Amino acid sequence: MRSRPRRRDERGSGLVEVVWMGVLLLLPLLWIVVSVSEVQRGSFGVSGAARAAARAYALAPNDVAGEKRAVAVARLALADQGLTDVPVHVRVTCTPYPRNCHSGTSVITVRVESSVELPLMPDVLGGGAPSFRLSAEQTVPIGRYREIDRGRR
Repeated sequence: MRSRPRRRDERGSGLVEVVWMGVLLLLPLLWIVVSVSEVQRGSFGVSGAARAAARAYALAPNDVAGEKRAVAVARLALADQGLTDVPVHVRVTCTPYPRNCHSGTSVITVRVESSVELPLMPDVLGGGAPSFRLSAEQTVPIGRYREIDRGRR
């Protein structure tokens, strides 16, 4: 006579499998949501920094002071969004007077570039943590924020 093999009691194992699958699927989804919010925060910061830097440059008495003010204001605008340790690069160009932006009817273009690190991503292969590059540009005519002297060039 043959004996019947014993059956393992598998009650509850389906619940354990569903919980594990839920955790495995939820963690990447949670990382995506956190990463997107971090990039969005950086995008708001860079956009505000470009607007503020263009205004500060236009209100400065000359190009040298304008450059210093634009960089300082851009850093401050990024800090308002909680982005204190991010790289900031501010580039100012002017048309039609590229050597003297504060003259005549110049149009100032300020470009602010920065990046945010993606959260919970380790430094793999020694190249630094993965980051997302951000940039924003603001164009302002010199006469928007202050009266210009049309005789000066």
